[in-house]
Amino acid sequence: MSNQLTNSTSPYLLQHAQNPVDWYPWGQESLDKARIEDKPIFLSIGYSACHWCHVMAHESFEDPEVAAIMNRNFINIKVDREERPDLDSIYMAAVVALTGQGGWPMSVFLTPELIPFYGGTYFPPQSRYGIPAFKDVLNTLASIWRNDREQIYEAGNKILAGLSTHSQKATNTGIFTEEILAKASAGLIDSYDWAHGGWGKAPKFPQPMALDFLLRRFISGDVDALKVVIHALRAMARGGMYDVVGGGFSRYSTDNDWIVPHFEKMLYDNAQLIQVYLHAWQITGEPLFRMVIEQTLNFLKNEMLDSQGGFYSSLDADSESIEGKFYVWTLAEIREALGGKDDLFETAFGVKPSGNWEGKTILRREMNDLELASRFELEVADVQSRLKEHLDQLLAVRNRRIRPGTDDKVLTFWNGLILSTFAEAARVLNNEEYLKIAQRNASFMLTSLRLEGKLRRVWSKGRVSNEVFLEDYAALILGLIQLYQTDFDNRWYAEAYNLTEEMINQFTDPTSGFFDTTSDAETILSRPKELQDNATPSGNALAAEALLKMAALSGNNEWHQLAEKTLGMVSSLSGDYPTAFSRWLAAADFNINQTIQIAIIGDLADEDTKVFLSEINKKFRPNTIVAASKFPVLKASPTLLADRPMIQGKTTVYVCEGFVCKQPMTTIEGFRKQLI
Repeated sequence: MSNQLTNSTSPYLLQHAQNPVDWYPWGQESLDKARIEDKPIFLSIGYSACHWCHVMAHESFEDPEVAAIMNRNFINIKVDREERPDLDSIYMAAVVALTGQGGWPMSVFLTPELIPFYGGTYFPPQSRYGIPAFKDVLNTLASIWRNDREQIYEAGNKILAGLSTHSQKATNTGIFTEEILAKASAGLIDSYDWAHGGWGKAPKFPQPMALDFLLRRFISGDVDALKVVIHALRAMARGGMYDVVGGGFSRYSTDNDWIVPHFEKMLYDNAQLIQVYLHAWQITGEPLFRMVIEQTLNFLKNEMLDSQGGFYSSLDADSESIEGKFYVWTLAEIREALGGKDDLFETAFGVKPSGNWEGKTILRREMNDLELASRFELEVADVQSRLKEHLDQLLAVRNRRIRPGTDDKVLTFWNGLILSTFAEAARVLNNEEYLKIAQRNASFMLTSLRLEGKLRRVWSKGRVSNEVFLEDYAALILGLIQLYQTDFDNRWYAEAYNLTEEMINQFTDPTSGFFDTTSDAETILSRPKELQDNATPSGNALAAEALLKMAALSGNNEWHQLAEKTLGMVSSLSGDYPTAFSRWLAAADFNINQTIQIAIIGDLADEDTKVFLSEINKKFRPNTIVAASKFPVLKASPTLLADRPMIQGKTTVYVCEGFVCKQPMTTIEGFRKQLI
């Protein structure tokens, strides 16, 4: 028997549509029902690729006895955190206030007025590890609701007071300085784990925003910053968290050595990590980095791209209800796939009969190509060729296994991130296929996720959500800017311009920065305004970056001032807590270190024009904005191109830095000198 989730756009909610729990989606019907029936709400928030969400579902939500307690005493509401980040943000803050930590599944109990009074994350079916049994929690709270309701409202009001204090702490008037950026960089370098790579202890998260900020600092002259990034990228690329067979990164590592991943693969992680590897490859030319880039982009193309052009959200950690089963190997399986024992492969990946995780093997490089070539008396090229052949054999076998579930909803925010990645990779690697993928992705979002002039957050099998958030707008604007700087199609710039105006109109907080929700959105307890970067960048950080870049293209100084005011909200925190504000630091770096504006006037198909563009793309130039057009320049073009004539009919390049413009150039030699 199905419940009220059967018409959801979310695959996560649909996974619970056949539970005996009488689940409702968040909406007026369920909220009214709580008030009319005078029942508390049990709010369960998770996402499709969440392993422990599945565990709690199997243990509790599929249990008729547990479901009966829930249905009798509570109005039960299921929320996909990826569709409703506003609800997730508000109630996660409540859970953290109650327990000192958060995570998913998130389990929160609310009054009919939506005030949280008790919460946690995963609750087991029997009490263990100091966590009460879920049935006991349900029965205890139901009893208190019936017999001592005053206790519940007292607890809820204390939580509300704490949340109110938390929401007022962020504010407004600081200024980012070079000293803050240097302090943040030094803090990241000093706290880096040189033994294993990354920051902190297990579970270890890849921190792509911190790594990308450090690459910016290297460009500004900090040599040690590059050493950290190279060490971290090599540590992750060896395998484990990185899938050496099929490409792509898992969510995080459960150990300090990046061997045992939490096997879910998220679109946003891969989008951000590949940009870091791309930027590091531009700086170092390291072949390993380019291999990771191309393998992962191919993985995304082959496994996460919808036929209409949008990218899916994630791949599950589990297959056949077992975490990691799709990805791990026994020694016998490896030898069968390779046609027998292969000493080179088993040495390269440290394959042992006992495995390296629960009796199985998670493939991870233990010896590099040079070491293997020396040991087996082979040329490096032969080592690389043989290992690639064997990995392809394993991939062919793995593709016949039962696959992890795919969360096939398309999110504007995450697609904006991956649009940036594919567009920049197309430009840097001169790859036409990547460009076509980026163009289709942008067109898809601007048609299927932008209806009647309003951007939406979620698309799933032709249906769209009503909600949209600041991060959706800001990420899409940045993706369109990257795409414009790759193919110089004015459509992308014009769309980014319109979206920027809409973003300002719908999300601006008059005190400073932006709210996460639109001015006409449902408000629950408060209008959220999340400032910290988490696994994904803060919407406000992305908005500030988008405004700075659009101001550089359009000449709109009001947008630049709004961006600086937004950055000021976190300037006093960013130097001390760089991993929590890394995307902010990158935006501040763009603002502080003089932006280089390059205008190219010439036929984009002309070889001379291509040579100029190639010269720009050879290096990682994080603070450079480029616009290009044939002559005469179209009216819809960026203002950066205005009043720029061609000289003697030749492709002409104009370079400006800060408020100073250099002499126009028609030769590549002269242009190179200006770029140094």
